[in-house]
Amino acid sequence: MKTIVTGGAGFIGSHLVDALLALGHKVTVLDNFSTGRPENLAHVKEEIELVECDISIPGPWTKYIEKGSWVFHLAALADIVPSIQQPDPYFRANVVGTFNLLQAGAAAGVARLVYAASSSCYGIPDAYPTAETADIRPQYPYALTKRMGEELVLHWAQVYKLPAISTRFFNVYGTRSRTSGTYGAVLGVFLAQKLGGKPFTVVGDGTQTRDFTYVTDIAAALIAVAQSNCSGKAYNVGSGKTVSVNRLVELLGGKKIHIPKRPGEPDCTFADIRAITHDLAWTPKVSIEEGVALVLKDIEYWRNAPVWTPDTIASATHDWFKYLGPGV
Repeated sequence: MKTIVTGGAGFIGSHLVDALLALGHKVTVLDNFSTGRPENLAHVKEEIELVECDISIPGPWTKYIEKGSWVFHLAALADIVPSIQQPDPYFRANVVGTFNLLQAGAAAGVARLVYAASSSCYGIPDAYPTAETADIRPQYPYALTKRMGEELVLHWAQVYKLPAISTRFFNVYGTRSRTSGTYGAVLGVFLAQKLGGKPFTVVGDGTQTRDFTYVTDIAAALIAVAQSNCSGKAYNVGSGKTVSVNRLVELLGGKKIHIPKRPGEPDCTFADIRAITHDLAWTPKVSIEEGVALVLKDIEYWRNAPVWTPDTIASATHDWFKYLGPGV
């Protein structure tokens, strides 16, 4: 099976590559390394085809999108604050890049296209667990551009009959998670702080809860979607549980300090996963206790990651408070 993974050198993408290789797929990775790391694929570099390219710019990369192939689209720019400060590259990467890939996929006649969307599209939802039918309320450009990419995918499935489907990820964690950014990669922030002998910077009082979903469960869900006959749908992908940040700190072990609660952040993220469980028989396997034990085993991965402190976080998130604070 010929399979293409955009963003395959990233956190989730590299784990998906592992899972596909284990199934015997011939994998081509398209990545511009803006956030992905070659080190994430070093252990499989002899088994894959790695193409450095930018899919937001039409070019020779389209030749790798072949008839009958599977395409997993994970290439994207993440993080809230940079998307507020510089929405242009986010639009190009997350919207234009998705459009270009859809055009290439439709022209080639791919068998499946699976899009990695984000639960940030829900903003602060009215109900928990949050179902796919919840109102869409993106709070910042990152969330908006990921949602726009999803709308393109679902539209191409409807109008051009492209066999495409979207998956809305909640709080994904695990080995190889991102080592930069003050949001969206809380585990990476905490692990670097643990290695640096610094206290964990807990936002607010730490009672807020998150649907922490281990990355191999995410990879398994993506493959289950690709193996299905569904098209033109969006599925939540989460753990089916919600865990407090304070509980995460307990599992990691260490001291903590509190920093101001940030506007636009929900007190809870909690995926309603009944649809994907019913339709595709996918269920998450890794508990939060098992997942944290796995990342602690590989904690040296975060040795050179930036160690965030309350002062550096305050500086980095200044524009968050400026644009998302009261009165907006």
